[in-house]
Amino acid sequence: MSNFSYGSPSPKSFNAYPRGGDFDLESGATLKRIRKSKSSQIYIVRMLKSVGNRIHHYYKLHPVIVLFIFLSIGVTLLMILSVYESHYRMANYYGKLSVDSEAFPFAKLQNLVMVAGHSVYVSSSCEKVEKEDSWVLESYQKHPGQAATFISHIKEGVEIAAMDDAALLLFSGGETRKNAGPRSEAQSYWAVAESKGWFGNKENVRSRALTEEHARDSFENLLFSICRFRELTGKYPQNITVVSYDFKERRFANLHRSAINFPKSRFFYAGTPASMTSKEAALKGEALVRAQFQDDPFGCQGSLYRKKLGRDPFHRSIPYPNGCPEIAGLFRYCRTDPYPGFLPWTK
Repeated sequence: MSNFSYGSPSPKSFNAYPRGGDFDLESGATLKRIRKSKSSQIYIVRMLKSVGNRIHHYYKLHPVIVLFIFLSIGVTLLMILSVYESHYRMANYYGKLSVDSEAFPFAKLQNLVMVAGHSVYVSSSCEKVEKEDSWVLESYQKHPGQAATFISHIKEGVEIAAMDDAALLLFSGGETRKNAGPRSEAQSYWAVAESKGWFGNKENVRSRALTEEHARDSFENLLFSICRFRELTGKYPQNITVVSYDFKERRFANLHRSAINFPKSRFFYAGTPASMTSKEAALKGEALVRAQFQDDPFGCQGSLYRKKLGRDPFHRSIPYPNGCPEIAGLFRYCRTDPYPGFLPWTK
């Protein structure tokens, strides 16, 4: 029998099952099988052993340096993982926020107006709010006209909130005076505003004026009010306006704002003057407190911490940061360096 060629005039035999690989019927080509070389796996194993031997050798020569290097690497990895975890949690939180916003009583409000409290009102009559003996005053506060300055703060906060329909007004201050009993500065200010008919803005402001009743110093006035805002609205404030004495502006607008890294362009301050008889002493006292906060931005050490304890005569348990878990790190942080963690308002 004669041999037939396939696709070629030359008399070559047709190999039905060519060696060296599979045959492609459409192209007529032989497909070679790619075999994984064991040599690459052996090389990786040898390389890892070599690295391990070198590390072991260096560890014998310089054990402290090697341990320090590995410790540094471990801390760096933990920090990176912590940052990514924080970003993931915040992204997840903001993703759910639009769905759950109806669960918060003031979800539509966006801005915070905070009035910092300075005393507790104890009179049984609301007709004596301008009298100093109706308030529990510290020795440095016992000056004629001091009570009127508290009224000015309350009125200023109400009027600022009245001009912004998206603002939540918070009076901030805890139960700081033992002689006043379990009454808070915040409740005192709210009661005074009520007695004054909200200075002609009752219909507009009263329904969105509430209290933050745990702050013991100016830093807590700011931080706790931000957390309270989150509890009530389900989000953090877009803008913040602080109302207090004009001589405290540098403390709030520079030191406290910087400590929590809140954007300067979204932070506002409304200051009213101290009484004429107390101004000189107030300025000296403020310079001292400001210097203390420069050394201790979070008020968690030394004299600032002791002062804070003294303003908690009834040992009230502070509920924060339960209502603002995204910034829980701020409540635990106690260093002079800026807070390194992620914050919602810096995203």
